[in-house]
Formats: sequence, structure tokens, C-alpha cells
Amino acid sequence: MLSINEIKLGKLLNISEEPYIVIRADHHKMGRGGAVLKVKLKSLITGNVLDKTFQGNDKAQEADTEKKKANFMYKDEREAHLMDNETYEQFSIEIDQIGEKQKFLKDGADIDVLYFQGKPVAVDLPVKIELKVVSAPPGVKGNSAGNVNKTVELETGMEISVPLFVNEGDIIRVNTDTGEYVERA
Repeated sequence: MLSINEIKLGKLLNISEEPYIVIRADHHKMGRGGAVLKVKLKSLITGNVLDKTFQGNDKAQEADTEKKKANFMYKDEREAHLMDNETYEQFSIEIDQIGEKQKFLKDGADIDVLYFQGKPVAVDLPVKIELKVVSAPPGVKGNSAGNVNKTVELETGMEISVPLFVNEGDIIRVNTDTGEYVERA
């Protein structure tokens, strides 16, 4: 059981027999009153968002999850298909459960998969991932008194804004939390 001081951003909690991840946590201390923790939770299974308030001595149960390495093979319109790196067993996760992270998945990438009660429920990507630029307009010189960017297409089909010096065929690092360009690899 976790006390309200141990509930932080990114923690996995078990609420109504379902795993939730803490996406926001605001700790408030009011005068003579006790501490209050207001959290926003997102279900790893359904994607529903829940607001919950913990007070004083309230406790929360940590979700019993397991993390395993898997290889991303491909995705179709409904599911992402993966293969366990230890047992070579193939399984799939619904695209809705992966959410925005699907934009960073490329064929053959090794990723972490979170399991809850023996079932895969979510993917956990590294903070930075390397992707190849497949389409980039030429950088135009002039009027570059500030940070000038252009939009390029990556091998996963995602489009992001990058500096002018990035060209087609370059490998770049992208932040998976923000979806922004970090650097050239």
C-alpha cells in the first residue's frame, strides 16, 4: 500500500481491479487541516481518465505489473502485433491501448510491454527514439534571424518540425513524451 507521499507522477495504481497510471499529482497542505493529494489517473486498459482525491492517511494499492521486452512486428487498423523476446510467442495489443505512442513504433523495434494479471495492457517506449527522415523539403536560406524550422516526414508516417539543416535520409532522435525533434543521430 502506498501513502499519499509515495503517489507520484508515473506511478501505477490498482483501482477497481484495473491498472491506472498517475498523469498528474497536486499536493495541497491547508492551514490546520491535513494534506490533500489530487491526482488525475488514466486507465491502461480503457484509456478513461479519472480524478481522485486522497486525504491524510488514505492509502492506494500499487498495481502489480510486470515489464517484458518484446519486438514490434507490424500494426493494422485495430491492433499492434508483437513478439515476446524470450518465448518468441506472438501477441497483439489494441491500438487504442497504445494511444499516441503508436506514432513512434517502427518494424523490428524492441520495446517494453507492461503486463497486468498476465495480459499485455500497454507499451513503454524509451524517452528518445531514433527514426529516419523519408521526406524533407529543401531548407531555404534567408529570413533566418531566429529558429527557422521545416516539417519533415519520418519512416513511421509521423510529421514533425525540425531545423533547416535536417535532410532526407538523416537519422534523428525524437522525444517520445513530447513528439519533438531532439538532435541528429
